[in-house]
Amino acid sequence: MSDREGGPTGLRQRTRRAVQAEIAATAMRLFLEHGFEATTMEQIAGEIGISRRSLFRYFGTKEDIVLGDHAESGRVLRAALEARPADESPWEALRAALRTLVEGLPYSPQEFLRITGMLHASASLRARRLEKQQQWTELLVPDIAGRMDTGDAAGDPLTQVRARALVACALTCSDVALEAWAGSDGAVGLEQAFDEAVAAVRA
Repeated sequence: MSDREGGPTGLRQRTRRAVQAEIAATAMRLFLEHGFEATTMEQIAGEIGISRRSLFRYFGTKEDIVLGDHAESGRVLRAALEARPADESPWEALRAALRTLVEGLPYSPQEFLRITGMLHASASLRARRLEKQQQWTELLVPDIAGRMDTGDAAGDPLTQVRARALVACALTCSDVALEAWAGSDGAVGLEQAFDEAVAAVRA
């Protein structure tokens, strides 16, 4: 066994990621063609040419296929947030970081619109997405706490409360904006909807 990138362990990891990417791409196509609820794990496995049992080695549920990289998206979002200027306000930094995340998605605007519509149309996807998105809050709070106060105040429990509340509001505003954008079939601008949601919260 070796943990070098070119060794056996690294090769297995790359192979596993490649198979996961193929499964996700195939499943997403089927979901968009036939609907998330109507598509079964058996159909996905058959389309790829593997057994249902093999499919479950990579993804435990259909929801995980759609949202499996949500944790990675959280890390991308944290990196984008931490890259913002230190003197930028929390709201401005979060808005810019969220925009960076969306712009970096491997989908065309129309594909992302359809995927967003599917996410909001499925109760099981919405519930699973909210569960995974809780992880984002934990990743983002430290940076926002540091922006809210100076000195040692970022370690103050009440600063943590304020930072957590602000991050939660920003992510909720993002969800509301995405739902409005998808519900209007793109007629409502995504950034405009986010700004309106934030303005309502801050009023």
